[in-house]
Amino acid sequence: MASSRVLDVDALLDDPKTRIVVCCGSGGVGKTTTAAALGLRAAERGRKVVVLTIDPARRLAQSMGIDSLDNVPRRVKGTDGGGELHAMMLDMKRTFDEVVEAHADRERAAAILANPFYQSLSAGFAGTQEYMAMEKLGQLRARDEWDLIVVDTPPSRSALDFLDAPKRLGSFLDGRLIRLLTAPAKLGGRAGMAFLNVGMSMMTGTLGKLLGGQLLKDVQTFVAAMDTTFGGFRTRADATYKLLQAPGTAFLVVAAPERDALREAAYFVERLAAENMPLVGLVLNRVHGSGAGRLSAERALDAAENLADPGIADQGDGKAGLRNSPETYGSSEPRAAEAATGTDASGASPEGSPADEERSVDRLAEGLLRLHAERMHLLAREQRTRDRFTARHPEVAVVDVPALPGDVHDLTGLRDIGDRLAAGAPTERPEPS
Repeated sequence: MASSRVLDVDALLDDPKTRIVVCCGSGGVGKTTTAAALGLRAAERGRKVVVLTIDPARRLAQSMGIDSLDNVPRRVKGTDGGGELHAMMLDMKRTFDEVVEAHADRERAAAILANPFYQSLSAGFAGTQEYMAMEKLGQLRARDEWDLIVVDTPPSRSALDFLDAPKRLGSFLDGRLIRLLTAPAKLGGRAGMAFLNVGMSMMTGTLGKLLGGQLLKDVQTFVAAMDTTFGGFRTRADATYKLLQAPGTAFLVVAAPERDALREAAYFVERLAAENMPLVGLVLNRVHGSGAGRLSAERALDAAENLADPGIADQGDGKAGLRNSPETYGSSEPRAAEAATGTDASGASPEGSPADEERSVDRLAEGLLRLHAERMHLLAREQRTRDRFTARHPEVAVVDVPALPGDVHDLTGLRDIGDRLAAGAPTERPEPS
């Protein structure tokens, strides 16, 4: 059973109305490679593309022949066609610094960047990476320099953290504690100091004991300096969130044909629908196939069992056929049995004899048949898993990407992935045994 809808990748990439493609999925399913392959294929079909990755393994740079990627889009050389391909890797802290520099005057920006609490927040606050990915996406789209932006979402154990992060960071910046800490700065002058000294003395004393006096001072200094930019965080997060919901954005869920990965993919599909995000389909990555799909696992194992003992392979009735052979039945001469089985008196084939060579071929064939049986069992398991997903979500278009024999290391490998993405038809599956 296959999905009734097949994802047309080329139609998606060729549509000038498609401006953002977001690749999401659980970790280790090939999101980065898929994003890079989509970007390369779109560029070689005439579009000006930038691929934004948040992959710390830097595989994207290696596959595109770039020494390293950073927060600035870099042109990828060696592409064919009339388009352009650029790539970049999110620098979380640098993006945060850019936000501060863009929304504060020089003196205040310098104070914020030097603040110890800010340095800790920008380097490791929960959700900062996901928020900054959204921030960078908003910056790229606002520049209107590229026809298409392909986003490789952050690796995360929690599905769609990059959608939740702006809300979390906005809630933090708009939270009660932050508002309380910013109140003195907003009141200003003596009134502010009086409020701080009287109204907050108990709270700051308690926080000072919990956090340490210096840390509390750093937080208050940071909050006072950042006060004018708080609204900007929430405003830009809301704008980028709406951009992801707008026509021209396309979400692709990437998954492997495994139970856990497709269970996670189902959650992604349902969550995207709940958030009104435009899902265009599922990329089922690393799907296994076989050029001998008509040979079932059961038949392969039967043939392997027949080859397990000398002289059995050509006997339709197995050992019974050999015992009932007229050449051996009832004979009192050992040579008759030796001639029938190709063995000497001890039961072993002489080394280098035709029988010994035939036995080596049998052992090789037996091993290959057993490997084939294992492959067919794997294919059947993948198909059952795929069928469960498509039965649950028949509305989701699917494209199968056959597994490659090795990793992708260059543009040629990315082109191969792109060709497989665009092939459209589901991978040929084995017939039921």
